[in-house]
Amino acid sequence: MSSSSALILFSSLLIFSLIYSQGNALSSNYYENTCPQVEDIVTQVVTEATKKDKTVPAALLRMHFHDCFIRGCDASVLLNSKKNTAEKDGPPNVSLHAFYVIDSAKKAIEARCPGIVSCADILAFAARDSVVVSGGPSWDVPKGRKDGRTSKASETIQLPAPTFNINQLQQSFSQRGLSLEDLVALSGGHTLGFSHCSSFINRIHNFNNTHDVDPTLHPTLAATLKGICPLKNRAKNAGSPMDPSSTMFDNTYYKLILQNKSLFSSDQALLSNPKTKNLVSDFASSKEAFFKAFANSMIKMSSINGGQEVRKDCRVAN
Repeated sequence: MSSSSALILFSSLLIFSLIYSQGNALSSNYYENTCPQVEDIVTQVVTEATKKDKTVPAALLRMHFHDCFIRGCDASVLLNSKKNTAEKDGPPNVSLHAFYVIDSAKKAIEARCPGIVSCADILAFAARDSVVVSGGPSWDVPKGRKDGRTSKASETIQLPAPTFNINQLQQSFSQRGLSLEDLVALSGGHTLGFSHCSSFINRIHNFNNTHDVDPTLHPTLAATLKGICPLKNRAKNAGSPMDPSSTMFDNTYYKLILQNKSLFSSDQALLSNPKTKNLVSDFASSKEAFFKAFANSMIKMSSINGGQEVRKDCRVAN
């Protein structure tokens, strides 16, 4: 193990003990006696799925974020719409995909340890494995989440939007017990994946009364994005990779922010506060610093707890 990996693991354990001391039900050895092979099963399923579809890691990481920010990490994002429209069919979530990976992991786990492992925990493991398989850091995922029974599309309005300014972002994160450092570190998840035009169209057309294009957006990137995302007759799934190495978990995202080449207003907004700007610079210059902060912030975020049961089927409440 490298010294940086050992440091990340130590920091993870430190935060972990903090979570536990706050009276949270999560623990590192929750499945030690009931389903010791659970994490190996999830890792195998995520790795196999990624070999067939390189967009899977970004999808699973985003799915976990979107789950934790509404009702805590309770797998409410996995529930199908029934009498009411569920979270997964809310406007910010219609582009979520790779739910089948969680289903496959659940099926394999149920065959070994029926009724033991929550879908919320499976999603938390899958998000961590998605980062690792993409070249990012690993961390010890706290275990013992329960699955929620409620999922409402109307609540997806609580998700931080790509158009948010720094004050809106700070409020959204602080409401969930997350700091400015967590905000900057977790935004680094944008190093993976693809964005549809709708998430950044505000920056390239009719930006405000004075400018058609956001003046903080690099002109070359603005011209490219305008070509991909015209106001009219846009291709159905048009968009752009989040960064040029969009299947690799690295610190390119922060370097792009400093060059005014990030996609979202919410990314650019990280330069509008002295503390977040300094963190962007730190993470741009040190991949190790970013990896350590990201692992710690993921542990914090994934420990926002909310559910009541262990679902038999991740798409349906018991």
